[in-house]
Amino acid sequence: PATHYARSGDVNIAYQVIGHGPVDVVFVMGWVSHLDCFWSEPTFARFLRRLAAFSRVILFDKRGTGLSDRVGALPTLEQRMDDVRAVMTAAGSRDAVLLGVSEGGPMCSLFATTYAERTRGLVMIGTYAKRRWAPDYPWAPNVEAGERFLAEIDRHWGGPVGIDTRAPSRAADPAFRAWWSNYLRQGASPGAALTLTRMNAE
Repeated sequence: PATHYARSGDVNIAYQVIGHGPVDVVFVMGWVSHLDCFWSEPTFARFLRRLAAFSRVILFDKRGTGLSDRVGALPTLEQRMDDVRAVMTAAGSRDAVLLGVSEGGPMCSLFATTYAERTRGLVMIGTYAKRRWAPDYPWAPNVEAGERFLAEIDRHWGGPVGIDTRAPSRAADPAFRAWWSNYLRQGASPGAALTLTRMNAE
């Protein structure tokens, strides 16, 4: 699909639009992303095309990732959430179902409470309420696990970082490992990946 740009403050946000269905779906990917890399993995491309079979799907790379502008300062969740609004406006979408993957989930939740009139529904995939362990939220990583993952990014970025937990059924597939490694490299630099991971934890 053609890539367009929306302005969110002084940042350019890359987005694509596919499908012509009666409802808009804004797909908010987690952690890092790269729009063009979405289409080079057949199972991911098929998933997106199936969404577009019944809706108009709006995809974008969040600030600091993929084809969107890199940013120096750590972005707040509120800034990244407002990128959703900017992309919807640029794509001519009055309201949409928000589909959030992983860190995209909290972002979509914040958007839904901030812009309720522009939110038709909320779909969450593999997401969370917060990213720090607590007695009342034992599903999140503890501090030690978080530090181990930061160390893995620091030492092994460029390879299939995190594939065992994010795609265990495909972790031993050489072609998928190569795609995942390239997707991460294209999605963010090592420093940006560390910054975004810390932001998610906070």
